[in-house]
Amino acid sequence: MKRALITGITGQDGSYLAELLLAKGYEVHGIKRRSSSFNTGRLDSIYHDWHDPGSRLHLHFADLADSSSLWTLLFDINPDEIYNLAAQSHVRVSFDVPEYTCDITANGALRLLEGVRKLKLKARYYQASSSEMFGATPGPQNELTRFYPRSPYACAKAFAHAITVNYRESYDIFACSGILFNHESPRRGETFVTRKIARGVARIKRGLQDKLYLGNLEARRDWGYAPEYVEAMWMMLQQDKPGDYVIGTESNYSVQQFVELAFGHVSLDWRDHVVIDPLYYRPAEVDFLLADASRAHNELGWRHKVECPELVRIMVDAELGLPAAGSSLWQGAGTV
Repeated sequence: MKRALITGITGQDGSYLAELLLAKGYEVHGIKRRSSSFNTGRLDSIYHDWHDPGSRLHLHFADLADSSSLWTLLFDINPDEIYNLAAQSHVRVSFDVPEYTCDITANGALRLLEGVRKLKLKARYYQASSSEMFGATPGPQNELTRFYPRSPYACAKAFAHAITVNYRESYDIFACSGILFNHESPRRGETFVTRKIARGVARIKRGLQDKLYLGNLEARRDWGYAPEYVEAMWMMLQQDKPGDYVIGTESNYSVQQFVELAFGHVSLDWRDHVVIDPLYYRPAEVDFLLADASRAHNELGWRHKVECPELVRIMVDAELGLPAAGSSLWQGAGTV
C-alpha cells in the first residue's frame, strides 16, 4: 500500500486528491492547522475515526510555518509521495498580507524540500505551482513561457516553483511542479470569484439577496474542473522521470462571460444584479491567462473533459442544492 502526505488536504484540491488516492488504494495522511472551529468539512464524506482499524485517512496537526512539525511528520510517516498543495492562495488577499503569504507559500515549500533532503527520504514530491506566475506575459503560456508575477502570491509561487527545480537538479529528488491554470468546483472557497458568483446567483434566484458585488469583469482566465486537475497531479508522480507540466483547458472566458453563463442558467439578466465595486480591484491586474497543455497531453496522456459552461452549471446547481452537482469522479472514493 502506497503512503501519501498531502499539505492543504482540507482545501478544494486536497479533498479531491484525497478521494482519488483512497480510491487507488493509498494510505493518505494530511496536514491540518489547529483552529478553534472545524475546518475539515470538505473531508466529512471520507473521514473515519482514526480508532477504526480499517481507516486509511489520517489527519495530523502541523503547519508550513513550522519546520519541526513538518520534519517530524515526514520522519514518522515516511511517505512514498508528497503533495504540497497548501498556500495562502487568495491573490487579492496576498496584497494585504504579503509577508504571511510569502512565508507559507514560498518558504513552506522550501521547508518540505529541505526535510526530504535532510531525512534522505525517497519520496516523490509534487509542488502546486500556479498560472498566476505568468502574470503579464502574453498567452498562450506553456512550460517555457517567461514568468512575470503580478502579486505577492504569484511571486511566492514563482519562488516555490524555482526552488523545486533547484532541489531536483541539485539533490536528485524526484520533484515535479504542476503549473495549474484556474480550476474550480463546488468546493471552492466562498471568497473566490467563481464560487462567489455561483453562490450569489443561487441566493438571488431564491430571493435571499438582490445585488452581487464584483471587481474587474474583463480579466480572462482558463477555467477547468478541479477533480480532473488533481488526477494530473497524481499522473506526474507516476512518470519515469520528474518534470514540470502546464495543466489547463486551452480555452478562456472573461469574468463577465462566467457571470453571464451563471445568471443565464437560472434565467436571470446579470445586468439587473451585478454592481462593480473598486474594492475588489487588484493593485496590479493579470488580464489574460490561456494554457498550452500540449506537453501534458503528449507525455501524461491527460486531457480535460469539463468545459467552462458545464463547470458553471455544476457550481450553480450545487448552490441550488441539486443532488447530482459536485459529485465525486471516482466510484468508491468514499470508502476508507
